[in-house]
Amino acid sequence: MTQVTDQVTAHGGGVWSLKVPIPDNPLGHTLVHLLDTDEGPVLIDTGWDDPTSWDTLVAGLAALDVAVADIHGVLVTHHHPDHHGLSGQVRDVSGAWIAMHAADTDVVRRTRSAKPGTWLDFITAKLTTAGAPEEHLAPLRAARESGRTRTLPGLSAALPDREIVPGDLLPLAGRRLRAIWTPGHTPGHVCLHLDEAHPANLPGNGRLFSGDHLLPGITPHIGLYEDPDDATVTDPSPSSRLRSSRGDPIGDYLDSLERVGRLAPAEVLPAHQHAFTDAPARVAELLAHHEDRLTGLRTLLATPLTPWQIAERMEWNRPWEQIPYGSRNIAVSEAEAHLRRLVKLGLAEPVPGSDPVTYQAV
Repeated sequence: MTQVTDQVTAHGGGVWSLKVPIPDNPLGHTLVHLLDTDEGPVLIDTGWDDPTSWDTLVAGLAALDVAVADIHGVLVTHHHPDHHGLSGQVRDVSGAWIAMHAADTDVVRRTRSAKPGTWLDFITAKLTTAGAPEEHLAPLRAARESGRTRTLPGLSAALPDREIVPGDLLPLAGRRLRAIWTPGHTPGHVCLHLDEAHPANLPGNGRLFSGDHLLPGITPHIGLYEDPDDATVTDPSPSSRLRSSRGDPIGDYLDSLERVGRLAPAEVLPAHQHAFTDAPARVAELLAHHEDRLTGLRTLLATPLTPWQIAERMEWNRPWEQIPYGSRNIAVSEAEAHLRRLVKLGLAEPVPGSDPVTYQAV
């Protein structure tokens, strides 16, 4: 690796990373990757839709003698706004195509077409069903009543015009880049495997652009794949809750991790933190982490608990009292994802007649 500027790193073999800031977020930045092809440069992710982020992206490209107008295409690892946010602006300037896995394109399409207030109504009903206390629900109701309903990121995200098909070699002239479907963080998350010799001759199988799937020091959030139009998600009856539990994002993520571990890339180029080697070792750490999570959760469920109560008692990177309001919603979603895994494995079940629904270990 060679540092070109404070924001730009050369990884060799026609690959660079650009640090694009994420406003008011402890992650700090997204690593946007630039890949040379025989038809022009291609971006892997673009960063958050914010003027400072855009200016940083433009300046980083300029440091490599690349203008936004030169961009040939944009490959999006997943739909989250710190990855897909600037894709539309890049396309507007350059005419570049945007490609994404169909499952995440569906999320973008659904979000764009949602009526104002749909998500607030959904999350309020969902958290009520999960057993959230009234003091947590009150701000959501107040926002809905005041009309503050369109403040969430991603509401006007660009619709991709190409599909990333897992297993296919992407049509990039002069490069061998293959898509690997790695659901878990989102339903359509993809890693991109650069099936070419490592420029520094590191041992292993090419390089992997891992998005948020595999990070060197962060355990990515695994929540629920949810559609606000799916009535089973907010139906408080145990039978409906179990029907909605057919999705198993934790199981999807664990399977995806093992797939990447077997690939054994020489180097991983993630979308946050820094590049790293020994992907199988990092995969083993993450598999062990989630196994510990599930074991600890099953121990907690010796006493029947609601999903909210489970989240309060799980171990996070800080005490529950210090977790910001919005992050508590994310924590509850992750607790429910682990709970769904236990239900699918037959290790937990809802308590009949409980309202809100509680779960217990079996």
